[in-house]
Amino acid sequence: MMNRRAFIGTLAYGLVAAPLAAEAQRAAKVARVGILTSSSLGYLNPSSILAHLNALGYVGVLEGLVTGGNPKIITDAAAQTRLPAMYPRRWFVDSFDHAGLMSYEPDAQDLSRRVASYIDRILKGARPADLPVEQPTKYEFVINLKTAKALGLTIPPSVLLRADEVIR
Repeated sequence: MMNRRAFIGTLAYGLVAAPLAAEAQRAAKVARVGILTSSSLGYLNPSSILAHLNALGYVGVLEGLVTGGNPKIITDAAAQTRLPAMYPRRWFVDSFDHAGLMSYEPDAQDLSRRVASYIDRILKGARPADLPVEQPTKYEFVINLKTAKALGLTIPPSVLLRADEVIR
């Protein structure tokens, strides 16, 4: 029996979707976390999203076709069901009336600098196939205390200290 559940949008696109979904399902089983995918949510159907969220204990949202194209639907549904939610982009947390509780994402400025370095190397003659694949190393953690208050949550000071930004 699952003791926690997570709401997840689209796991991946195209050819990588099946292996990524299978790996996510394996990890979810180990962590005892249920996964809802965009297909189980009726894609862009807000009532389907609300129905599923009503059964959840908390929400974790990954970026994808459903979530990226409809962030306000997701944040409104989480607010309506009074579920704390963590999002993949800060605009889920600071851009809407019913903003999300937290976001955690790669730092866009750091990624831009790293992309510029790759472009520079390619323009100087490096073969793209010879360049290493890099993962983000710097992330931004944002907490919205207005949302926490609306949900009746107290964010521990130790968590607030780890945040890059706290919206009051």
